[in-house]
Amino acid sequence: MGARTPPGPRSVALIGPYSSGKTTLFENLLWAAGSISRKGAVDEGNSVGDASPEARERRMSTELNAGTVKFMDDTFTFLDCPGSIELLQETLNALVGVDAAVVVCEPIVDKALALAPLMKALEDDGVPHMLFVNKIDKATGSVDDLIAALQPVSKRPLVLRHVPLMAGERVTGYVDLASERAYLYRPGNASELVEGPGPAADEVTLARGQMLEKLADFDDALMEKVLEEVTPERDEVYRNLTRDFQEGLIVPVLLGAALHEHGVRRLLKALRHEVPPAAAAAKRRGVAGDGTAAQVLKTYHSQHGGKLSLARVWSGTVKDGQTLAGQRVAGVLRMLGQGTTKQAEATAGDVVALARMEHAHTGDTLAEAKTAVLLRKATALTPVYSLAIGTAKREDDVKLSGALARLAEEDPSLRYGHAEDTHQLVLRGQGDIHLKVAADRLKHKYGLTVTTTRPRVPYKEAIRKGLQQHGRFKRQSGGHGQFGDVHLDIKPLPRGSGFHFGDRVVGGAVPRNFIPAVEEGVAEYLKRGPLGFRVVDISVDLFDGQYHAVDSSEMSFKQAARVAMTEAMPKCEPVLLEPILQVEIAVPQEYTPKANQLVSSRRGQILGFDARPGWDGWDVVTAHMPEAEVHDMIIDLRSLTQGAGSYTAKFDHLQELTGRLADAVIEQNRAEAAA
Repeated sequence: MGARTPPGPRSVALIGPYSSGKTTLFENLLWAAGSISRKGAVDEGNSVGDASPEARERRMSTELNAGTVKFMDDTFTFLDCPGSIELLQETLNALVGVDAAVVVCEPIVDKALALAPLMKALEDDGVPHMLFVNKIDKATGSVDDLIAALQPVSKRPLVLRHVPLMAGERVTGYVDLASERAYLYRPGNASELVEGPGPAADEVTLARGQMLEKLADFDDALMEKVLEEVTPERDEVYRNLTRDFQEGLIVPVLLGAALHEHGVRRLLKALRHEVPPAAAAAKRRGVAGDGTAAQVLKTYHSQHGGKLSLARVWSGTVKDGQTLAGQRVAGVLRMLGQGTTKQAEATAGDVVALARMEHAHTGDTLAEAKTAVLLRKATALTPVYSLAIGTAKREDDVKLSGALARLAEEDPSLRYGHAEDTHQLVLRGQGDIHLKVAADRLKHKYGLTVTTTRPRVPYKEAIRKGLQQHGRFKRQSGGHGQFGDVHLDIKPLPRGSGFHFGDRVVGGAVPRNFIPAVEEGVAEYLKRGPLGFRVVDISVDLFDGQYHAVDSSEMSFKQAARVAMTEAMPKCEPVLLEPILQVEIAVPQEYTPKANQLVSSRRGQILGFDARPGWDGWDVVTAHMPEAEVHDMIIDLRSLTQGAGSYTAKFDHLQELTGRLADAVIEQNRAEAAA
């Protein structure tokens, strides 16, 4: 065989559920490749990844970390993605710009379902991916049972590449099923090649046969050899493994224990030989032409270094000082955690940080040509949890808006805005951890101490009966007085009608130029009715009144309208209305009964359930639920479904709320208004 030609820079995402050990694997990949001179640890708070204050405090990844390494003659950029399901947006953004992904998981059967959202995202994006079963040294069950539990979360067949070697109940090494070589783990060093599988010979023979059978499903020549019990050449097996992985036909499964470097170098070698070149991903993403084009995967705002846009270069060359998308590149930087190294240029396949691209946002295409194809962005997740946010110091309010805008640039799944009815500034995201991390970033990056509370529910009120009411406003002063007199006909309207104002005045009892002021007075009163909430579904007609040629004015008629409404509304049998949402809860089928129970326990009405489109073995439960009960539902839902469950919600209608629940809402609202 001739000398191997390196395929150019490639990018690999490290993804997996919380606590699976991705950042530990990231650290050990950097160490094994020689990119760091001292290996840190997550628990000790000195790893290359998870270096932000928010990550250090929580001992967990809170944002995407990048690290570029040179392994033998190949360049890789690893993107270490947060494991918390609440930070899934970081993973989705990263997958836009990678050639392959390593899904890290623990050898625990009961945690298999937690991989479902990640595996679905990879399959939908067409990203080749392999599984790295981490912490294999702590495994208590069999690998066969684990594969059986993991297979339902993958549409592609899982192909086991290793069989563990055991000493009693302890995993001491593995047999590589492709090469049929056995290795013993050596903590802190490369695994040691040893002779034969020993007592595991029968297990290895069976497992290798199963591997070949799965590969043969995609290769007729190999199928013929398997049927005739002819042992294929080792190179043929490797060719099939590489081709099937690159085409997304299989999901290889490797074993290891990253903390002790077990299996880390074997993983690096598998990536080196099997990850497709960057051109394959560029074609998959629809990159056209040879001109320079890059795509932003992540935005960072640092306290002192300004804005950095982590970007995948898809084609051409990006140079310092070059203009892309109408903006000048103020620097090309290679990242290693939070550290950066300046370089003159980046070529196709590289993942680099571009400095001070002020108008570039996550997902944006950066190209020289104005006619360049805009590459598809990752879908921004719909918020499922919210908190009202405010500053501890009133003078920081203006500063808060700018800081929130920067946070939303860094993380597109964060949304914020003022609620129309409650006038609160509301921060929306993927869960309590997600929003608390955002609050901590406001403190650490921008010196803002914020308060967070549960958002107020936008209750409304309506009336059950109508009446006619006279209202007069009269006031004498030293000069002109004030006089306004109105007769209003107040009626309830069907639910969802809103507010209607009518004019039935005849004979000029109220001059035409004063009638808009009457409507304005009524509308102002309706902002806060007798129960303390905005009044809806009401009709108010002005049908009579009086005026004074000198003392009447727009203000006096506006006040007269308010007097009439204030006296009338408590007599119209006001009733509290609570917003009802239509909720669609997506769960694996085995959790559908629990989802139904969750809805019922939160005053919900189940409308039905159906299969979730595009998700084998999943259901969508549709229900009507009070908005007050949906606020923290995602916490319980994830707890019931190993983090896999999710929901979407939209406003459906307003519904009367009476009794003790209504009394409690009204009393709380009055207390807050008085505070």
